[in-house]
Amino acid sequence: MTYDVTVILEDQPGTLARMGEILGKAGINIDGMCGFLVESKGEIHILVDNGSSARKVLEKAGIDVKNVRPVLVRDLENKPGTLGEAARRLADVGVNMNLLYLASDNRLVLGISPGSDAWDKAKSVL
Repeated sequence: MTYDVTVILEDQPGTLARMGEILGKAGINIDGMCGFLVESKGEIHILVDNGSSARKVLEKAGIDVKNVRPVLVRDLENKPGTLGEAARRLADVGVNMNLLYLASDNRLVLGISPGSDAWDKAKSVL
């Protein structure tokens, strides 16, 4: 399973570098990522294979881990309209996403409530 780890960083030079260095030294690869400012803090979403290991090394280093959750990751063809087609298939079966970003190799990362029928529906149409 693949996990999205939400990390909160101070909005200052070097905090992202430090996070990356910590994960790298622990042998944890970042397969995808997005980030933005929320109330003067950096909210970073990283895609990793082992969410509990990432949480452990980051928290040990004093980095605030807000959330770790499983996500659905699917390949997307790199052409116009692909995102719209995928989103339409999800909408047509009643799936609402609460997280979305692209990862390396044009993979779509989707946050959907795990354990619900929406998770199974999303897996079946993508």
